[in-house]
Amino acid sequence: MYSLSLHQIRKGLLNKDFSSLELTELFLGRIEQYNKRLNAFITVCSDHALKSAKRSDARIAKGEARALEGIPLAMKDLFLTKGVRTTAGSRMLDNFIPPYESTVSDKLIDAGAVLLGKTNMDEFAMGSSNLTSYYGGVVNPWSREKKLVPGGSSGGSASAVAGHLCAAATGSDTGGSVRQPASFSGIVGLKPTYGRCSRYGMVAFASSLDQAGTLTKTVRDAAIFLQTIAGYDEKDSTSSKENVPDLEAFVGRSIKGLRIGIPREYRVDGMSEEILLFWEKGAELLKNAGAEVMDVSLPYAKYALPAYYIIAPAEASSNLARYDGVKYGFRIDGVSLNEVYKNTRGEGFGDEVKRRILIGTYVLSAGYYDAYYMKALKVQKLIRQDFATAFQNVDVLLIPTTPNCAFAFGEEPMDPVTMYLNDIFTVPANIAGLPAISVPVGVDKQQRPLGLQLIAPAFREDLLVQVGNALEEAVDFHPLKEMMS
Repeated sequence: MYSLSLHQIRKGLLNKDFSSLELTELFLGRIEQYNKRLNAFITVCSDHALKSAKRSDARIAKGEARALEGIPLAMKDLFLTKGVRTTAGSRMLDNFIPPYESTVSDKLIDAGAVLLGKTNMDEFAMGSSNLTSYYGGVVNPWSREKKLVPGGSSGGSASAVAGHLCAAATGSDTGGSVRQPASFSGIVGLKPTYGRCSRYGMVAFASSLDQAGTLTKTVRDAAIFLQTIAGYDEKDSTSSKENVPDLEAFVGRSIKGLRIGIPREYRVDGMSEEILLFWEKGAELLKNAGAEVMDVSLPYAKYALPAYYIIAPAEASSNLARYDGVKYGFRIDGVSLNEVYKNTRGEGFGDEVKRRILIGTYVLSAGYYDAYYMKALKVQKLIRQDFATAFQNVDVLLIPTTPNCAFAFGEEPMDPVTMYLNDIFTVPANIAGLPAISVPVGVDKQQRPLGLQLIAPAFREDLLVQVGNALEEAVDFHPLKEMMS
């Protein structure tokens, strides 16, 4: 049962092939068996999950099942959960118990989902490997001879889904943190349009870029999941009132006549030859399915990454100023208030978080604000215009999700800039606020998963689901086999 997709589990529960309690006990058993190896969960909510499962079984028996009734899910430890520890992967929030619920988790609870626990993540969502967490690195279930990273920052959620420790999981995506780990872990990662899902109750990294997302086993699962968590929220000033269509209805629709754009600027130095071959194969498969494939140009795409690493740290330095050892969270005392700040932030934050705070403070300083931050915002506008021009001629764009496959522990780039290049293909969608999905398309010679990414115009997640499902069916890649022995 544990390898079933969310859609299959929903069907099985409604048909009473198994109960939510049986399923929840099965997943909790797998977490107990494998989490020491994978380190995917920071907090496991066994008692809470079992009680929720019993309530769901009672509702199903009465014919009162809601959208995700009785389905065991995992929550990235970035979403506040009332009464359940939320750490954001940081020592700074090691013992933080939120007094209220995030909108995303609240919607899942209202839909009847069973919360298994909170998944590990790069500290404050800053990282591309899930090695920056205060609670240790997460292991990719595809690991064999070597321990592989699952990608970041939603690596715990990706590992939990790929390792069949839950049916699906939430993630967050600021520069690729849902899509990159999905690609590394052989699953589906969907980042919706900025504003499609409420950010209320999400621990903030970069407020103009952060967006809740989903990590699932199939594209249909992503459609079902996103349908549940999307929608306007008056508690979030950036939340959109744009109508949310029935996304699952677009699964299985023909893509005949749709236009698929291939941006020529995405062929960059250092890309894996195997990824290039999969990219070409993916375009050919979509063409065979009836779509029209054509070249497009995004001339400012190459500036997305440097613009991102100015905008995101600038916003992070502002958002993380609240962690000072006074209001809540971790604290180390000192003889003066300044010393409390220094001690608390020095010990409470990890190296990557400190690095980004320093970068952000620098680019916002009086002497460099115009030279860096304002210039980055101008570049962001040009990148958005690039996409708008491209979408006048095509319906969706097809590009690789990552320039390389998952790397092993100890083989990660030692300098931060090289590590940041892992996000080169995912960052543009965040800079432009566009929806994007990563679909697994196969494995390389080392048996490590590879994914392709689709980007659509704003609020056209229906196109992502439609084309993503067509690609998924065409490649016929089945990552749902048992990952662990």
